[in-house]
Amino acid sequence: AVRAQDVRALLAVVGPASRSWLSSGDAVADRAEWQRFLAAYDRKHAIGPLGDGRALLLVGDDDWPFPAPLVRKGERWFFDAAAGREEILNRRIGRNELDTIQTLLAIVDAQREYAAGDLDGNGSNDYARRFVSSEGTRDGLFWPVAPDQPASPLGSLVGEATREGYRAQAPGGRPAAYHGYRYRILDAQGPAASGGAYSYSVDGRMVGGFAVLAYPASHGVSGVMSFIVNHEGVVYQKNLGRNSAAVARKIQRFNPDAGWTKVQLD
Repeated sequence: AVRAQDVRALLAVVGPASRSWLSSGDAVADRAEWQRFLAAYDRKHAIGPLGDGRALLLVGDDDWPFPAPLVRKGERWFFDAAAGREEILNRRIGRNELDTIQTLLAIVDAQREYAAGDLDGNGSNDYARRFVSSEGTRDGLFWPVAPDQPASPLGSLVGEATREGYRAQAPGGRPAAYHGYRYRILDAQGPAASGGAYSYSVDGRMVGGFAVLAYPASHGVSGVMSFIVNHEGVVYQKNLGRNSAAVARKIQRFNPDAGWTKVQLD
């Protein structure tokens, strides 16, 4: 079932209670997660008894425990999907949130490079309004280049994402989730931001700054916290709740007011 990436078959094996955590809302990350599991399983796997009719599936050289324990019922063994839910979500969410913070910092660096070099060639040190440039232009942080040309500011990150199997847009034109999160560029800031409320745009060019919002593709499954950062490079986080996607779509400016806390970077 795992090799075929057949969700129905996986539900039959792991149990229907696993439906809430088998899919994170990020199909690429889900595939990568199962491929890592398969690679570890193929290297080594064993059953580790816990006693009291319970056991763990251990995989890989480090005996990584599969989150859902095995439970004996009569002469048969079943995965306890409900018991595994919290463990697998904690692992996935922690990894995705750390990745998202680093991605936001990479976007900050890319925006600074874009503005400093006037890479769109409009004679102004403005920031990009888009992640991916419109065809034939450099109005975003990424554009395709020939092998002998310098990479675009977001080229290395997009290249890595492409190798992992990500696309710029999900079906229907929505922003694609990247490591469980979706991203938006904001063109204004509110009164809680350093310097007060103002628009970053002047005469249609984003010269006054920029901000980026990241929110979970599936709250509680691919991530919990939402994150914002602006041109100053300080990342803030807040739990926008179960309807975080809908709440995030209404956020139009960088405004780290009450409830947003600074992310402590090591």
